[in-house]
Amino acid sequence: MTKLKEFPAGFFWGGATAANQCEGAWNIDGKGVSISDVMTSGSHKVPRRITLDIDESKYYYPSHESVDFYHRYKEDIALCAEMGFNIFRMSINWTRIFPNGNETEPNEKGLEFYDKVFAELKKYSIEPLVTIYHNENPLQLTHEFNGWADRKCMDYFLRFCEVLFTRYKDTVKYWIPFNEINCLTTKLGNWNHAGILNGKTEFFIAQIDDPSKRFAALHHQFVASAKAVLMGKKINSNFQFGTMICHITVYPLTCNPDDIILTQEEDLLRNCFSGDVQVKGIYPYYIKRYFERNGISFKITDEDLEVIKKGVVDFYSFSYYMSNCISSDKESAQVSGNVMGGAKNPYLSASEWDWQIDPKGLRYTLNHVFDRYNVPIMVTENGLGARDTFEDGRIHDEYRIDYIRQHIEQMRLAIDDGVNLVGYTPWASIDLVSVSTGEMEKRYGFIYVDKDNEGNGTLDRYRKDSFHWYKKVIESNGNELY
Repeated sequence: MTKLKEFPAGFFWGGATAANQCEGAWNIDGKGVSISDVMTSGSHKVPRRITLDIDESKYYYPSHESVDFYHRYKEDIALCAEMGFNIFRMSINWTRIFPNGNETEPNEKGLEFYDKVFAELKKYSIEPLVTIYHNENPLQLTHEFNGWADRKCMDYFLRFCEVLFTRYKDTVKYWIPFNEINCLTTKLGNWNHAGILNGKTEFFIAQIDDPSKRFAALHHQFVASAKAVLMGKKINSNFQFGTMICHITVYPLTCNPDDIILTQEEDLLRNCFSGDVQVKGIYPYYIKRYFERNGISFKITDEDLEVIKKGVVDFYSFSYYMSNCISSDKESAQVSGNVMGGAKNPYLSASEWDWQIDPKGLRYTLNHVFDRYNVPIMVTENGLGARDTFEDGRIHDEYRIDYIRQHIEQMRLAIDDGVNLVGYTPWASIDLVSVSTGEMEKRYGFIYVDKDNEGNGTLDRYRKDSFHWYKKVIESNGNELY
């Protein structure tokens, strides 16, 4: 048997963050209020709430301080450099640059902050991978026209993009216009991914859904992404743009043909639709029929379709945490998950938050994606949310090491299969606020932050065992995993 192919030279090893989950400084240096800033804390059993009027005497808002990357970015980037990162996935907070989203001139203080972040990354020869929109819609745009449900949002977003592309044309090469854009194929995507609020203020449950409005918002983001690509390439032809898909890998629970058909439908809608639009530049046949069958209607112009066709992305990136099963049996046991749950897979274990752990599913997904699109791929989120025990300045997180090790092993097998995988930025570089529950105790980072669910703690940073292990992985280019 031939030796497995190794990770290629120049492979991107790093980690991921998001501004709304790590920066804090929610009202400092001219920053405006985003949709994340009005979300309270919650838990696996208690849903986060959306409070359009902020009341800090009644609620705790975890994004307001988060882990204070805004003031501690030098320390955090130095720790990432110590691990050996050569790429750092981050996002730029829209309301730090345009506080209400609709200003004509940007907030210089906000731009200066990212100037400093990029300078610090350059100091350590770390490539920034920048997500432009990562759940940070300006709240004012929700008040004015319900966020991305209105085409007006595109114009404001593109003004934001133009400022970033011009300011950082010689600093940033890799851009992701929208984080997990396909989440708008689910009800949960209304608020977090589009700033749409139809009356209900529980984040995770009972959001009032208007599918026509939600898919219109997704369409507006497709068009905005394509226009951003075309604009960016004019400013710097070396810019590289990627899609970012929340890949909810699905299997049929049984060999019942009903399960198989349902699984195919789910995969096309949740995973393939957004990739087909952004990578292939087309609205696929199956989604048109889905709209017809479900009475979904919104405005798509010929100009929109032409822009989408021209403004395709250069690479495919995705988050992968777990897989789900699909069953036609409504009585089948269920589990939770990232964005959506599914039928329980009897062959898999699950995390405390009921997310099934499936490393082999990552290899399956990488092959599935590369076969469909044949473009370079990055895994831009992958990790284990778990409670860490802090004892005598040490965090022994062998469970996280084991999770990431198994997924890296499967990535190498996918590379051996022939997949063009070019980067890995697990979630997360550092402990940060969980977007689904607002908790700190659901930790993902290689770096421990002393802060609890109520906001108490010193915010001091500590290296976990996984920090030292991942450092060896990077030093060996993925060869030393044990």
